Amino acid sequence: MNIIPNNNDFNEKKVLCTLNDLEKRKVVEHNSLITSMAKMQKTALKMFELAVSCIDTENPPKDNIIYLSKKELFAFFDVSSASKHTRFKEAIELMQKQAFFQIKEVKDKGYEMTSIVPIPTVKWNSYNDDVMIQFNQFIMPYLIDLKAEFTQYKISELKELNSKYSIILYRWLSMNYNQYEHYSVKGGRRAEQVENYRNPSISVKELREITDTVNEYPRFDNFERRVLKIALKEINDHTSFNVSYEKVKKGRTIDSIVFHIEKKRTADDNSYKLDDRAYQEDKARKAETEDQLVLQAMDSPYTKLLMEHFLLSYLDLMDKKILAGLQKNVYPLYDELKELRGLNGVKDHLSYVSSKQEAYSKRNVAKYLKKAIEQYLPTVKRQELDHE
Repeated sequence: MNIIPNNNDFNEKKVLCTLNDLEKRKVVEHNSLITSMAKMQKTALKMFELAVSCIDTENPPKDNIIYLSKKELFAFFDVSSASKHTRFKEAIELMQKQAFFQIKEVKDKGYEMTSIVPIPTVKWNSYNDDVMIQFNQFIMPYLIDLKAEFTQYKISELKELNSKYSIILYRWLSMNYNQYEHYSVKGGRRAEQVENYRNPSISVKELREITDTVNEYPRFDNFERRVLKIALKEINDHTSFNVSYEKVKKGRTIDSIVFHIEKKRTADDNSYKLDDRAYQEDKARKAETEDQLVLQAMDSPYTKLLMEHFLLSYLDLMDKKILAGLQKNVYPLYDELKELRGLNGVKDHLSYVSSKQEAYSKRNVAKYLKKAIEQYLPTVKRQELDHE
């Protein structure tokens, strides 16, 4: 049976995907696809993501086919009437000739590489508005078999991104921030692990692989200017994320990048939970606990000591998350040090930490102080045992 419809089949029953409410339409993909190498240009990649947003994962499309409206496709890509048909044809041809995902998955004996042309067949005609898009059967498991390890985001977030690197980096940042939001509510990860999802690190080598720049911009300063800075400016200007980054050196070479992701207050992806009573009760309990921790931190002598050693600023005192994090995760460890070495022992430790503090630590001071005391305490305990 031929699964590709002929021209007359365009008039048969089918579900036409409309994009009138982009804010409600989401792209959902397996994380292996997010971290794969996307060898395609911006327009082809956006067209693929747009098509993915039309897939109902609960009711996968028959024969892996979805239908889009040409009119809405042109609107999404903001194509002028004079050139829209030519550009549409060129985009499809480029996608089918050049575009593929190279997916790397870890297996028991090593890893497995799969190269997939995501959309091998696109069909339309000159006398109606429908565009038929058929997905490769091998890409479908990464779009519908999503029991775990998947990422979702609004297709509207991609509309104004004009760089291929912006789209690829946005997808990767979304993957990490999705996990941060999930484990923040559901639990199942240590506090430090959860924070790492909001401040994800990636090696320069891996970043070059997913952006398909392994052989481009060999000098890091060119890579930073052409890829990182342009991508993050677009993401910060046009999506719900505010993202900054730090370069981490290994010797004299930039080895990895640490991103810091913040969600803009105006874009709330958790609005669907407003009617979820259990979620609201859990949120209220967490807020109450946080307020209690903040009050305890304000009264703690350790907060004053941190201020005296310039490890906390007055702005930090206005941040509930910082104070709650210190009271919950850091001050109990200072209590342990105080029992072993007295208050002067705590002061000596803070003096040392202050002298070694680097600029990046000020962005997450509670995490930095926790790591410092966790590294120091075992040494103190061993010394105390040696003296017994």
